[in-house]
Amino acid sequence: MKKLLLAASAALFLNACATTPSATPEEAKAAISTAEQKTKQARKVDNEWRDTGKIIKKAKAALKKDDFDTALKLANKASRQSDNALKQYAEQKNAGPRF
Repeated sequence: MKKLLLAASAALFLNACATTPSATPEEAKAAISTAEQKTKQARKVDNEWRDTGKIIKKAKAALKKDDFDTALKLANKASRQSDNALKQYAEQKNAGPRF
């Protein structure tokens, strides 16, 4: 009886996970736009991270293929990288050797 109850609850849980809502084209476009703006800010202070532009290009390619979930995920990753680049700049702008 316990095994049957466990199997039934596992099936319900997996079914609930499989029906998560997907991203819309508008959400993906907005996320890409935000990522581009943040990347421009990081570029302005000469601290853009190496792969951020590549990630945005991949997000745009996913958007063209109508893979909105991937586009949103990649755009959010690029935004986080740009945020971290700006934080890194703020923390290390006065870094230098200390004698």
